[in-house]
Amino acid sequence: MRAGPSQEEIRRQNLGALLRYVHVHGAMSRAELTTALGLNRSTIGALTADLASAGLVSEATPKQRGRAGRPSLVVRPESARVHAWAFSIEVDRLQAARVGLGGVVLDRRELGRPRGLVAAETAPLLAGALKEMQPAVPPGTICVGAGIAVCGMVRRDDGLVRLSPHTGWVNEPIGATLAAELGTETPVVVANVADVCAFAEHARGAAAGRDNVIYLYGDVGVGAGIIAGGRRLTGHGGYGGEVGHMVVNRNGSPCECGSRGCWETEVGEFALLHAAGRPAASGREAVLAVIDAADRGDARAQAAVRQVGDWLGFGVGNLVNIFNPEMVIFGGTMRDLYLAAAAQVRSRLNSVGLSACLEHVRLRTPQLGRDAALVGAAELAFERLLADPLEA
Repeated sequence: MRAGPSQEEIRRQNLGALLRYVHVHGAMSRAELTTALGLNRSTIGALTADLASAGLVSEATPKQRGRAGRPSLVVRPESARVHAWAFSIEVDRLQAARVGLGGVVLDRRELGRPRGLVAAETAPLLAGALKEMQPAVPPGTICVGAGIAVCGMVRRDDGLVRLSPHTGWVNEPIGATLAAELGTETPVVVANVADVCAFAEHARGAAAGRDNVIYLYGDVGVGAGIIAGGRRLTGHGGYGGEVGHMVVNRNGSPCECGSRGCWETEVGEFALLHAAGRPAASGREAVLAVIDAADRGDARAQAAVRQVGDWLGFGVGNLVNIFNPEMVIFGGTMRDLYLAAAAQVRSRLNSVGLSACLEHVRLRTPQLGRDAALVGAAELAFERLLADPLEA
Protein backbone atom coordinates (compact mmCIF):
# COMPACT_ATOMS: atom_id res chain seq x y z
CA MET A 1 0.00 0.00 0.00
CA ARG A 2 1.35 3.40 -0.99
CA ALA A 3 1.73 5.88 1.83
CA GLY A 4 -0.08 9.23 1.61
CA PRO A 5 1.66 12.35 0.34
CA SER A 6 4.62 13.52 2.38
CA GLN A 7 4.74 16.90 4.08
CA GLU A 8 7.07 18.12 1.35
CA GLU A 9 4.66 17.01 -1.39
CA ILE A 10 1.79 18.77 0.38
CA ARG A 11 3.90 21.91 0.72
CA ARG A 12 4.73 21.92 -2.98
CA GLN A 13 1.09 21.39 -3.92
CA ASN A 14 0.12 24.31 -1.71
CA LEU A 15 2.84 26.50 -3.21
CA GLY A 16 1.49 25.73 -6.67
CA ALA A 17 -2.09 26.40 -5.61
CA LEU A 18 -1.19 29.75 -4.04
CA LEU A 19 0.92 30.90 -7.00
CA ARG A 20 -1.78 29.81 -9.46
CA TYR A 21 -4.42 31.73 -7.52
CA VAL A 22 -2.38 34.94 -7.54
CA HIS A 23 -1.42 34.38 -11.19
CA VAL A 24 -5.09 34.15 -12.21
CA HIS A 25 -6.74 36.59 -9.78
CA GLY A 26 -4.01 39.20 -9.34
CA ALA A 27 -2.89 40.91 -6.14
CA MET A 28 -4.52 39.41 -3.05
CA SER A 29 -4.09 40.00 0.66
CA ARG A 30 -2.87 37.17 2.85
CA ALA A 31 -6.28 37.23 4.55
CA GLU A 32 -8.05 36.77 1.22
CA LEU A 33 -5.72 33.92 0.28
CA THR A 34 -6.38 32.25 3.64
CA THR A 35 -10.10 32.23 2.89
CA ALA A 36 -9.79 31.30 -0.78
CA LEU A 37 -7.38 28.37 -0.29
CA GLY A 38 -8.74 27.11 3.01
CA LEU A 39 -5.36 27.20 4.74
CA ASN A 40 -4.45 28.81 8.05
CA ARG A 41 -2.66 32.15 8.32
CA SER A 42 0.70 30.76 9.38
CA THR A 43 0.73 28.34 6.44
CA ILE A 44 -0.12 31.15 4.00
CA GLY A 45 2.63 33.27 5.54
CA ALA A 46 5.21 30.50 5.13
CA LEU A 47 4.16 29.78 1.55
CA THR A 48 4.24 33.42 0.45
CA ALA A 49 7.65 33.82 2.08
CA ASP A 50 8.96 30.84 0.06
CA LEU A 51 7.53 32.22 -3.19
CA ALA A 52 8.91 35.68 -2.44
CA SER A 53 12.36 34.20 -1.77
CA ALA A 54 12.18 32.51 -5.18
CA GLY A 55 11.37 35.86 -6.81
CA LEU A 56 7.91 34.78 -7.95
CA VAL A 57 5.79 37.11 -5.81
CA SER A 58 6.27 40.24 -3.75
CA GLU A 59 4.58 41.33 -0.55
CA ALA A 60 3.77 44.84 0.56
CA THR A 61 1.57 46.73 2.99
CA PRO A 62 -1.65 47.89 1.30
CA LYS A 63 -1.73 51.57 0.36
CA GLN A 64 -5.21 52.03 1.78
CA ARG A 65 -6.12 50.80 5.22
CA GLY A 66 -9.81 50.35 5.81
CA ARG A 67 -9.72 49.44 9.47
CA ALA A 68 -7.64 49.61 12.61
CA GLY A 69 -5.05 47.01 13.42
CA ARG A 70 -2.15 45.48 11.57
CA PRO A 71 -2.97 45.28 7.84
CA SER A 72 -2.74 42.01 5.94
CA LEU A 73 0.15 42.04 3.49
CA VAL A 74 -0.79 42.07 -0.20
CA VAL A 75 0.76 39.36 -2.36
CA ARG A 76 1.44 40.26 -6.02
CA PRO A 77 2.76 38.20 -8.90
CA GLU A 78 6.17 39.42 -10.07
CA SER A 79 4.93 40.20 -13.56
CA ALA A 80 7.97 42.25 -14.60
CA ARG A 81 10.46 39.66 -13.34
CA VAL A 82 8.84 36.35 -14.37
CA HIS A 83 7.70 35.94 -17.95
CA ALA A 84 6.96 33.57 -20.81
CA TRP A 85 7.38 34.10 -24.53
CA ALA A 86 4.13 33.69 -26.46
CA PHE A 87 3.62 33.24 -30.19
CA SER A 88 0.53 33.00 -32.37
CA ILE A 89 0.72 31.64 -35.93
CA GLU A 90 -2.43 32.56 -37.79
CA VAL A 91 -3.34 32.33 -41.45
CA ASP A 92 -2.53 35.97 -42.25
CA ARG A 93 -0.32 37.13 -39.41
CA LEU A 94 2.26 36.21 -36.79
CA GLN A 95 2.27 37.57 -33.26
CA ALA A 96 4.94 37.46 -30.59
CA ALA A 97 4.79 38.75 -27.04
CA ARG A 98 6.48 38.73 -23.67
CA VAL A 99 3.80 37.92 -21.11
CA GLY A 100 4.43 38.40 -17.41
CA LEU A 101 3.24 36.20 -14.57
CA GLY A 102 -0.35 37.25 -13.96
CA GLY A 103 -1.16 37.31 -17.69
CA VAL A 104 0.18 40.83 -18.34
CA VAL A 105 1.28 41.46 -21.95
CA LEU A 106 4.53 43.38 -21.41
CA ASP A 107 5.69 43.73 -25.00
CA ARG A 108 4.51 42.54 -28.39
CA ARG A 109 5.21 42.44 -32.11
CA GLU A 110 2.96 41.66 -35.07
CA LEU A 111 4.01 40.62 -38.57
CA GLY A 112 2.13 39.92 -41.74
CA ARG A 113 2.30 36.28 -42.80
CA PRO A 114 2.33 35.44 -46.50
CA ARG A 115 0.17 32.36 -47.02
CA GLY A 116 2.17 29.24 -47.73
CA LEU A 117 5.02 30.03 -45.32
CA VAL A 118 6.37 26.72 -43.94
CA ALA A 119 7.67 26.15 -40.41
CA ALA A 120 11.33 26.49 -41.42
CA GLU A 121 10.52 29.96 -42.80
CA THR A 122 8.19 30.93 -39.95
CA ALA A 123 10.54 30.12 -37.04
CA PRO A 124 13.19 32.74 -37.99
CA LEU A 125 10.50 35.43 -38.16
CA LEU A 126 9.25 34.54 -34.67
CA ALA A 127 12.80 34.37 -33.34
CA GLY A 128 13.52 37.76 -34.89
CA ALA A 129 10.51 39.28 -33.15
CA LEU A 130 11.70 37.83 -29.84
CA LYS A 131 15.18 39.25 -30.36
CA GLU A 132 13.67 42.68 -31.03
CA MET A 133 11.98 42.55 -27.63
CA GLN A 134 14.96 41.08 -25.77
CA PRO A 135 16.81 44.40 -25.10
CA ALA A 136 13.84 45.66 -23.07
CA VAL A 137 13.93 42.63 -20.74
CA PRO A 138 15.30 43.72 -17.34
CA PRO A 139 18.39 41.94 -15.96
CA GLY A 140 17.74 39.07 -13.57
CA THR A 141 14.40 38.07 -15.03
CA ILE A 142 13.11 34.50 -15.08
CA CYS A 143 11.89 33.04 -18.38
CA VAL A 144 9.74 29.97 -17.76
CA GLY A 145 9.44 28.89 -21.40
CA ALA A 146 7.55 29.61 -24.59
CA GLY A 147 4.12 28.71 -25.93
CA ILE A 148 2.88 28.68 -29.52
CA ALA A 149 -0.73 28.88 -30.66
CA VAL A 150 -1.21 27.62 -34.20
CA CYS A 151 -4.17 27.12 -36.54
CA GLY A 152 -4.17 23.39 -37.13
CA MET A 153 -4.27 19.92 -35.62
CA VAL A 154 -1.52 19.67 -33.02
CA ARG A 155 -0.26 16.38 -31.58
CA ARG A 156 -0.32 16.76 -27.81
CA ASP A 157 2.73 14.60 -27.05
CA ASP A 158 5.30 16.62 -29.00
CA GLY A 159 3.57 19.64 -30.55
CA LEU A 160 3.85 18.39 -34.12
CA VAL A 161 1.38 20.19 -36.40
CA ARG A 162 -0.17 17.20 -38.13
CA LEU A 163 -2.39 19.19 -40.47
CA SER A 164 -3.17 22.85 -41.04
CA PRO A 165 -5.03 22.92 -44.37
CA HIS A 166 -5.24 26.68 -44.74
CA THR A 167 -1.53 27.26 -44.06
CA GLY A 168 -0.44 24.24 -46.08
CA TRP A 169 1.31 22.59 -43.14
CA VAL A 170 1.58 18.81 -42.87
CA ASN A 171 3.67 17.22 -40.09
CA GLU A 172 5.50 20.45 -39.27
CA PRO A 173 7.59 20.35 -36.02
CA ILE A 174 7.22 24.06 -35.33
CA GLY A 175 8.08 23.78 -31.61
CA ALA A 176 11.35 21.97 -32.24
CA THR A 177 12.14 24.25 -35.18
CA LEU A 178 11.65 27.40 -33.12
CA ALA A 179 13.63 25.99 -30.17
CA ALA A 180 16.54 25.26 -32.54
CA GLU A 181 16.27 28.76 -34.02
CA LEU A 182 16.38 30.34 -30.56
CA GLY A 183 19.36 28.19 -29.62
CA THR A 184 18.39 27.94 -25.96
CA GLU A 185 17.08 25.31 -23.55
CA THR A 186 13.79 27.20 -23.24
CA PRO A 187 10.92 24.66 -23.31
CA VAL A 188 8.51 25.31 -26.20
CA VAL A 189 4.90 24.06 -25.96
CA VAL A 190 2.53 24.04 -28.95
CA ALA A 191 -1.28 23.85 -29.06
CA ASN A 192 -4.22 24.71 -31.30
CA VAL A 193 -5.17 28.40 -31.30
CA ALA A 194 -8.84 27.80 -30.41
CA ASP A 195 -7.77 25.56 -27.54
CA VAL A 196 -5.42 28.15 -26.04
CA CYS A 197 -7.97 30.95 -26.50
CA ALA A 198 -10.50 28.86 -24.57
CA PHE A 199 -7.83 28.24 -21.92
CA ALA A 200 -7.17 31.98 -21.57
CA GLU A 201 -10.82 33.08 -21.52
CA HIS A 202 -11.62 30.39 -18.97
CA ALA A 203 -8.74 31.42 -16.72
CA ARG A 204 -9.14 35.20 -16.79
CA GLY A 205 -11.64 36.29 -19.44
CA ALA A 206 -15.31 36.08 -20.35
CA ALA A 207 -15.62 32.47 -19.18
CA ALA A 208 -13.96 32.88 -15.78
CA GLY A 209 -15.94 30.86 -13.26
CA ARG A 210 -17.71 28.82 -15.96
CA ASP A 211 -16.89 25.13 -16.18
CA ASN A 212 -18.52 24.28 -19.52
CA VAL A 213 -17.51 26.54 -22.38
CA ILE A 214 -17.05 26.43 -26.15
CA TYR A 215 -14.73 28.96 -27.74
CA LEU A 216 -15.24 29.20 -31.50
CA TYR A 217 -12.29 30.56 -33.42
CA GLY A 218 -12.64 31.52 -37.06
CA ASP A 219 -10.47 32.81 -39.87
CA VAL A 220 -10.37 30.89 -43.13
CA GLY A 221 -11.32 27.78 -41.16
CA VAL A 222 -13.21 27.18 -37.93
CA GLY A 223 -12.10 25.38 -34.79
CA ALA A 224 -13.23 25.16 -31.17
CA GLY A 225 -11.61 25.09 -27.79
CA ILE A 226 -13.79 23.14 -25.39
CA ILE A 227 -13.85 23.31 -21.59
CA ALA A 228 -15.89 20.48 -20.08
CA GLY A 229 -16.27 20.12 -16.34
CA GLY A 230 -13.58 22.77 -15.86
CA ARG A 231 -11.01 20.88 -17.93
CA ARG A 232 -9.75 21.32 -21.46
CA LEU A 233 -11.25 18.68 -23.73
CA THR A 234 -8.64 17.94 -26.39
CA GLY A 235 -9.20 14.29 -27.22
CA HIS A 236 -6.89 11.28 -27.16
CA GLY A 237 -4.11 12.67 -29.35
CA GLY A 238 -4.89 16.34 -28.87
CA TYR A 239 -6.94 16.72 -32.05
CA GLY A 240 -10.32 17.39 -30.45
CA GLY A 241 -12.28 20.53 -31.30
CA GLU A 242 -12.15 20.33 -35.10
CA VAL A 243 -15.77 21.41 -35.30
CA GLY A 244 -15.23 23.14 -38.62
CA HIS A 245 -15.10 19.68 -40.16
CA MET A 246 -18.53 18.58 -38.99
CA VAL A 247 -20.29 17.68 -42.22
CA VAL A 248 -23.46 19.78 -42.26
CA ASN A 249 -24.34 19.83 -45.96
CA ARG A 250 -23.71 16.63 -47.92
CA ASN A 251 -24.30 18.55 -51.16
CA GLY A 252 -22.05 21.41 -50.09
CA SER A 253 -18.73 22.71 -51.32
CA PRO A 254 -15.45 20.77 -51.24
CA CYS A 255 -13.37 21.43 -48.12
CA GLU A 256 -9.60 21.85 -47.85
CA CYS A 257 -9.56 18.76 -45.61
CA GLY A 258 -10.67 16.59 -48.54
CA SER A 259 -14.28 16.16 -47.47
CA ARG A 260 -17.36 18.02 -48.71
CA GLY A 261 -19.97 20.16 -46.95
CA CYS A 262 -17.92 20.78 -43.79
CA TRP A 263 -19.29 23.50 -41.49
CA GLU A 264 -16.38 25.82 -42.30
CA THR A 265 -17.34 25.75 -45.99
CA GLU A 266 -20.62 27.40 -44.91
CA VAL A 267 -19.35 29.83 -42.24
CA GLY A 268 -15.66 30.44 -42.96
CA GLU A 269 -14.03 33.37 -44.68
CA PHE A 270 -14.43 31.94 -48.19
CA ALA A 271 -18.14 31.26 -47.70
CA LEU A 272 -18.90 34.85 -46.72
CA LEU A 273 -16.76 36.41 -49.45
CA HIS A 274 -18.15 34.12 -52.15
CA ALA A 275 -21.75 34.80 -51.11
CA ALA A 276 -21.02 38.53 -51.16
CA GLY A 277 -19.68 38.32 -54.70
CA ARG A 278 -16.05 38.90 -53.68
CA PRO A 279 -14.39 35.51 -54.28
CA ALA A 280 -11.02 37.02 -55.16
CA ALA A 281 -10.70 38.80 -51.79
CA SER A 282 -9.21 37.22 -48.67
CA GLY A 283 -8.25 37.99 -45.09
CA ARG A 284 -9.88 39.60 -42.08
CA GLU A 285 -10.01 43.04 -43.71
CA ALA A 286 -12.02 41.57 -46.60
CA VAL A 287 -14.46 40.00 -44.12
CA LEU A 288 -14.83 43.32 -42.29
CA ALA A 289 -15.42 45.08 -45.61
CA VAL A 290 -18.38 42.79 -46.35
CA ILE A 291 -19.83 43.38 -42.88
CA ASP A 292 -19.36 47.13 -43.28
CA ALA A 293 -21.07 47.02 -46.67
CA ALA A 294 -23.99 45.16 -45.10
CA ASP A 295 -24.24 47.82 -42.39
CA ARG A 296 -24.39 50.49 -45.11
CA GLY A 297 -27.27 48.76 -46.89
CA ASP A 298 -25.54 46.71 -49.61
CA ALA A 299 -28.22 44.10 -50.40
CA ARG A 300 -25.85 41.38 -51.54
CA ALA A 301 -23.59 41.84 -48.52
CA GLN A 302 -26.64 41.74 -46.23
CA ALA A 303 -27.83 38.51 -47.83
CA ALA A 304 -24.35 36.99 -47.43
CA VAL A 305 -24.21 37.91 -43.73
CA ARG A 306 -27.69 36.46 -43.15
CA GLN A 307 -26.84 33.25 -44.99
CA VAL A 308 -23.60 32.66 -43.14
CA GLY A 309 -25.18 33.72 -39.84
CA ASP A 310 -27.91 31.14 -40.36
CA TRP A 311 -25.32 28.39 -40.86
CA LEU A 312 -23.41 29.66 -37.84
CA GLY A 313 -26.50 29.30 -35.65
CA PHE A 314 -27.15 25.85 -37.12
CA GLY A 315 -23.69 24.60 -36.14
CA VAL A 316 -23.76 26.24 -32.72
CA GLY A 317 -27.12 24.59 -32.08
CA ASN A 318 -25.61 21.18 -32.71
CA LEU A 319 -22.66 21.93 -30.44
CA VAL A 320 -24.98 23.16 -27.70
CA ASN A 321 -26.99 19.93 -27.94
CA ILE A 322 -23.84 17.80 -27.72
CA PHE A 323 -21.86 19.63 -25.04
CA ASN A 324 -24.53 21.55 -23.08
CA PRO A 325 -22.21 24.53 -22.43
CA GLU A 326 -22.91 27.48 -20.18
CA MET A 327 -21.30 29.82 -22.67
CA VAL A 328 -20.30 29.99 -26.33
CA ILE A 329 -17.63 32.58 -27.17
CA PHE A 330 -17.10 33.80 -30.73
CA GLY A 331 -13.46 34.67 -31.46
CA GLY A 332 -11.37 35.61 -34.48
CA THR A 333 -13.55 36.55 -37.45
CA MET A 334 -16.38 34.60 -35.80
CA ARG A 335 -16.66 37.56 -33.43
CA ASP A 336 -17.24 40.02 -36.26
CA LEU A 337 -19.68 37.72 -38.00
CA TYR A 338 -21.61 36.98 -34.80
CA LEU A 339 -21.96 40.68 -33.97
CA ALA A 340 -23.21 41.37 -37.50
CA ALA A 341 -25.68 38.48 -37.54
CA ALA A 342 -26.54 37.96 -33.86
CA ALA A 343 -30.31 37.89 -34.47
CA GLN A 344 -29.92 35.34 -37.26
CA VAL A 345 -27.58 33.20 -35.16
CA ARG A 346 -29.90 33.23 -32.17
CA SER A 347 -32.97 32.50 -34.31
CA ARG A 348 -31.40 29.43 -35.91
CA LEU A 349 -29.89 28.32 -32.59
CA ASN A 350 -33.35 28.45 -30.98
CA SER A 351 -34.84 26.37 -33.79
CA VAL A 352 -32.10 23.70 -33.61
CA GLY A 353 -31.17 23.58 -29.93
CA LEU A 354 -32.94 21.46 -27.36
CA SER A 355 -34.84 23.61 -24.90
CA ALA A 356 -33.12 22.07 -21.87
CA CYS A 357 -29.69 22.83 -23.38
CA LEU A 358 -30.69 26.39 -24.30
CA GLU A 359 -31.94 27.33 -20.84
CA HIS A 360 -28.64 28.60 -19.46
CA VAL A 361 -26.36 29.06 -22.48
CA ARG A 362 -24.96 32.54 -23.05
CA LEU A 363 -23.45 33.83 -26.31
CA ARG A 364 -20.47 36.14 -25.79
CA THR A 365 -17.44 37.73 -27.47
CA PRO A 366 -13.92 37.40 -26.00
CA GLN A 367 -13.11 39.62 -23.06
CA LEU A 368 -9.41 39.34 -23.89
CA GLY A 369 -10.04 40.35 -27.49
CA ARG A 370 -7.21 39.61 -29.90
CA ASP A 371 -4.83 39.05 -26.95
CA ALA A 372 -6.54 35.74 -26.15
CA ALA A 373 -4.18 33.66 -28.34
CA LEU A 374 -1.05 35.23 -26.85
CA VAL A 375 -2.27 35.03 -23.25
CA GLY A 376 -3.34 31.42 -23.83
CA ALA A 377 0.00 30.50 -25.41
CA ALA A 378 1.76 31.99 -22.39
CA GLU A 379 -0.47 29.95 -20.08
CA LEU A 380 0.89 26.80 -21.74
CA ALA A 381 4.40 27.88 -20.76
CA PHE A 382 3.41 28.90 -17.23
CA GLU A 383 1.82 25.51 -16.49
CA ARG A 384 5.12 23.88 -15.55
CA LEU A 385 5.92 26.69 -13.10
CA LEU A 386 2.46 26.64 -11.54
CA ALA A 387 2.56 22.85 -11.10
CA ASP A 388 5.78 23.05 -9.04
CA PRO A 389 7.05 26.60 -8.47
CA LEU A 390 10.35 25.62 -6.88
CA GLU A 391 11.37 23.11 -9.54
CA ALA A 392 10.42 24.88 -12.80
